[in-house]
Amino acid sequence: MAFNPKYTVTAQMLANLAKIEVIKQQFENQPISPQLLLSLRESAKVATIHYSTQIEGNRLTGKEVAEALRGRKLPQREKDEQEVKAYYKAWNAMEEAVVANRPFDEKLIANIHSLVEASKSIIPYRDNQNAIYDSETGAKIYLPPEAKDVPGMMTDFCQWVQNAGNLPVPLVAGIVHYQFVTIHPYYDGNGRTARLLTSFIMRKGGYGLKGIYSLEEYYAKDLIRYYDALQTHPHHNYYYGRHEADITSWLEYFIAGVADAFDKVNEHAKDEKTKGFTTDKSPLLRELDIKQRKVLELFAEFKEVNSTQIADILGISAQSARTLLRQWIAEGFLQYANESKKARTYRLAERFEKLV
Repeated sequence: MAFNPKYTVTAQMLANLAKIEVIKQQFENQPISPQLLLSLRESAKVATIHYSTQIEGNRLTGKEVAEALRGRKLPQREKDEQEVKAYYKAWNAMEEAVVANRPFDEKLIANIHSLVEASKSIIPYRDNQNAIYDSETGAKIYLPPEAKDVPGMMTDFCQWVQNAGNLPVPLVAGIVHYQFVTIHPYYDGNGRTARLLTSFIMRKGGYGLKGIYSLEEYYAKDLIRYYDALQTHPHHNYYYGRHEADITSWLEYFIAGVADAFDKVNEHAKDEKTKGFTTDKSPLLRELDIKQRKVLELFAEFKEVNSTQIADILGISAQSARTLLRQWIAEGFLQYANESKKARTYRLAERFEKLV
């Protein structure tokens, strides 16, 4: 049976979707100094890794996560340390998949999940029944679909996502999160993978907000509410209700979380206004036009970029991007990193590298 989520778009959801759009537009039109952007992205990434792994029981603090990612060894926390490092690799792979415009499919999911689990090979879907239990009482909370149904459900799920282009991106992201943890296709790593797939949908759909927000913090700050929102039917057995459950309440919770995360970044932007959220007045930066300053945000994260990335960040066609790139090469703003036609990439000219 094809996947067809059941939900109603409520007034609350519409209000939060509108709020998300307003903040998104503000950020797309607001120049941010590359140095500050890079710092904020790294902070958001550390927060995301900390909260997503904390939800699953990781004991490291936010400070310890940052230290572990910088290479510090944490005695008696080896398992936790390995988990956050694995998640960091999975997060980077997710971001690379966004840049490469990878489709949402089972290959992408398998790759991200294997990195989450620090596996050197792809982990197959579970071949037996698993269940989720309350860590305190031991009571069975959720009994996912039988293993024999998982492959077909995953295929239907991916096909639905690929055909959901007419729906608001945050709505699709919420459905992706819900359905993945509902199927629970693997023995372990389902929650962490679900949250990474959610981020993939948001970022690929243009809702990355420059990579400086963390939805995971919203979940982790009130775990009871997070798990309650996912429990869309009173019966723990998937086949006795959840397969036909109305997920409106989950989507209201999820979209409110996106709006909350976006709003926090917006407030942070106001607080940091004097530190770089406005145009830098340095003489070198004054030489650049608004498009070139926008592109600096890419070079704050990537040493080399391609024409597709330029087109995406500026919201122009691929042909216009190639024309602009030729102009910037001639003007000395950029230079070729790889001149081959099939894999052509660009980097900043040496005199502009100090800006990032």
